[in-house]
Amino acid sequence: MEYTTLGRTGLKVSVAGFGCGGKSRAGQGSGKSTADSVALIHRAMDQGVNFFDTARSYGTESILGAAIKGRPRDAVIISTKNHESGVSAEQLVSAIDVSLKELQTDFIDVFHLHGVGPEVYDHAINELAPAMLREQERGKIRFLGITETSPNDHGQKMLQRAVTDDCWDVMMLGFNMMHQVARTRLFPQTSKQKIGTLIMFAVRSLFSVPGRLEKTMGKLAEEGRVPAWLGERETPLDFLLGDGGADSVIEAAYRFARHEPGADVVLFGTGDTAHLDANIQSILKPPLPEPTRAKLTDLFGHLEGIGLDGPGAR
Repeated sequence: MEYTTLGRTGLKVSVAGFGCGGKSRAGQGSGKSTADSVALIHRAMDQGVNFFDTARSYGTESILGAAIKGRPRDAVIISTKNHESGVSAEQLVSAIDVSLKELQTDFIDVFHLHGVGPEVYDHAINELAPAMLREQERGKIRFLGITETSPNDHGQKMLQRAVTDDCWDVMMLGFNMMHQVARTRLFPQTSKQKIGTLIMFAVRSLFSVPGRLEKTMGKLAEEGRVPAWLGERETPLDFLLGDGGADSVIEAAYRFARHEPGADVVLFGTGDTAHLDANIQSILKPPLPEPTRAKLTDLFGHLEGIGLDGPGAR
């Protein structure tokens, strides 16, 4: 495993972060037992993964809590979240206490306001952030985080505003081969402010569901948003493969996100051990060849909002 420092938090985190949400929810999404999910998390730990992200809404806090029980607390970095959703400061504090109980821990390493849209950021910064800072002073959380609602904020307007406020130590954002907005609009600022970044939507349905990429590319070509030849190919991104490139489009997608300057942790989700191993191996591979990265920027650097569908998309 490779490790990096998560911005100004100083936390040493694995570059591959296990996400306990999405469609898989550590196996719960496919009907796995709690014991199966705990075993999967243990397998990730045994491969050096120390960053685990969950949330109240995922229903996996208790599973992660069971998985870390008996492990040295300083060997695991826990990230969890609670939806902003117009909650009051009092409700948020209560949610933090519930998360602590579910996770069976005395403190949360990074606690995020979850899915904050531009239209509710005033409430987040003026009402909820002060409450989070008070809980930080009490030792319940170590660092404050905020996550965007990627499918509803393609231009990352909320995070562009949040990056100017000093309270946020970590940000979770969408970034992938066909949604590169953060490269110019966010990463320069997060790097300057030393804000840690967690990358979501690196793969999701766009690159993992058979036929999704081809269908999306065909539509983009019809709209004139990508060259016509991309919409005509059965395998539009075959230039990513072979000759020192990637073994698969999914591998390429993980490598692209992992080695983007300004990206700290690439989150992946899974409910299967073989998939877990493949994801970790992909994230740990070297950068894509520079000509390939340049071609991806040339072809897709202008796009916004591609591949940001929710976990239930088909």
